Amino acid sequence: MGYEFGRYLKIRGAWGASWSPDGRRVAFLTEITGLPQVWEVPAGGGWPEQLTFHDERVSGAEYSPADNSLLFGMDAGGNERSQLFLLGPEGSGERDLTRDPDAIHYSGGFSPDGGRIAFSATRRNGTDFDVFVQKVPDGEPEAAWEVPGYHTVSGWSPDGTSLIVSRHHSNVNNDLYRLDLGGGGATLLTPHEGDARFRSANVAPDGRTMYLATDRDGDFVRLARLDMSTLGIEYLTPDDHDVEEVELSPDGRLLAATRNVGGYSDLMLFNGRGGRMPDPDVPRGIVGGLAFSPGSGRLAFTLTGPARNPDVWTLDLPGGEAGRLTRSSTAGIPTSSFRGPELVRYPTFDGREISAVFYKPQDDNAPVVVNVHGGPESQSRPAFAPVTQYLLGRGHAVLSPNVRGSTGYGKAFTHLDDVRLRMDSVKDLAHAAYWLRERGHEKIAVMGGSYGGFMVLAALTEYPDLWSAGVDIVGIANLVTFLENTGSYRRALREPEYGSLENDRAFLESISPIHKADRITAPLMVVHGKNDPRVPVGEAEQIVERVRGNGGRVEYLLYEDEGHGLAKLKNRLDAYPKIATFLDRHLAAKQ
Repeated sequence: MGYEFGRYLKIRGAWGASWSPDGRRVAFLTEITGLPQVWEVPAGGGWPEQLTFHDERVSGAEYSPADNSLLFGMDAGGNERSQLFLLGPEGSGERDLTRDPDAIHYSGGFSPDGGRIAFSATRRNGTDFDVFVQKVPDGEPEAAWEVPGYHTVSGWSPDGTSLIVSRHHSNVNNDLYRLDLGGGGATLLTPHEGDARFRSANVAPDGRTMYLATDRDGDFVRLARLDMSTLGIEYLTPDDHDVEEVELSPDGRLLAATRNVGGYSDLMLFNGRGGRMPDPDVPRGIVGGLAFSPGSGRLAFTLTGPARNPDVWTLDLPGGEAGRLTRSSTAGIPTSSFRGPELVRYPTFDGREISAVFYKPQDDNAPVVVNVHGGPESQSRPAFAPVTQYLLGRGHAVLSPNVRGSTGYGKAFTHLDDVRLRMDSVKDLAHAAYWLRERGHEKIAVMGGSYGGFMVLAALTEYPDLWSAGVDIVGIANLVTFLENTGSYRRALREPEYGSLENDRAFLESISPIHKADRITAPLMVVHGKNDPRVPVGEAEQIVERVRGNGGRVEYLLYEDEGHGLAKLKNRLDAYPKIATFLDRHLAAKQ
């Protein structure tokens, strides 16, 4: 039995668990109303209650450790200039804490006593993320560290006297600092050479040890213990898979971590000394959003999988069973109808093998949508994807390749597409099409968002004969104008990956699809949000104008109240059925 696309787009999810200070309730985000809002549910299970009622998306929610107040973030129209709000107990007395709608605010959470919050924000000049501390509920933001650069607050020390702050040099290179809130300045905790990631930092209750994930001394991100006095690092997992998230229990006696193994998550448990304990029994899928209960006896997390829409689960520790706390609707579509993927590898031009997630309908020769992830420092994983499930029902196969530059396969692989190597990743995409052709798939479309949209346009211009259609969602058409016009704080983060305007302008122009748009012969659909701060709408306007001027076939969908992607259900209900119709028409799938 087939279902219309709107049903798939109304499949819901829940994520972002936070425990109330008494451990009796869990707050989470869900888009039941069409946009992510804050809801709350009894920790033992029961009927959830909605706590926020906004017409804009909420980006995160965290309980105060002192009472049932909630801190959450929200932007306007997808512009990513998030403000921080405090919601009083039981949904009372909501107030805007930051009140600077032109600045971006990233929450760093409550102090251990709940009396203050920390955050980083562009309040000073619109570009640099300074660090602020603010008393709640009635204080004003006070600058704690004003220095150039892009900073986020990773957390508080257990005694509330310092912050752990991350300074980001690129998407794959950062440092951690201990910022003394008593005026003692900032101390570098992670000296290193070259690129290294330091993430998911947790300071132990004694204040002397930090648990984190880092790839400083290897190819993969490992679980590590950092001595905050000597800065020595001890590794607790082997250099073979990326550890993605680390969470230390409030009492310091348990440590949970997730590890990416072939795209799926292993949930690992350690004692407070770093000793491995038996792994919890959790359904196969992708695990994130780890959160220990205040008493350290339970762990909440988000679980999703190919045939499992996201929900919040809880686990009794150390050896209990995992159970689903939220039960997000599948819009009446039976989960038995959802298809799982095959994890495949295909050869590329230089002898390497590229990993991919391959969803196939019953027809062995079905048309294929090659769906390219953004980033490029990201990874296509076997998560739940309503659009993919709908396309399968329409007779399309979906291949999601992890071309060079993707994460999850080691640091060296992530750097294989840097700057002058950019087009090697496009070659990997072409070899996906060659591999599919060899298996009898004649009709192949390419689709992607953000950097994936650049890959779509690059594939259509570099290998025009391979593709039957292309769908570019908030993609980059011109790397020069992208770097010139993206958010000012992002330029320095992206130039290590793409190249700099100062040193690499001619090269960036030479590989930009806008200058080869006359080669686009396949039908093209372009989708963009007018308020996109990351890939400004001018990128869409350029390629649409150029393709039309060349007599090419292009359909353009512009959404006035969206940013980098489509967050609002009404817009998804408009865009994705049109995308599906476009693909049906040009891949000759069943109508």
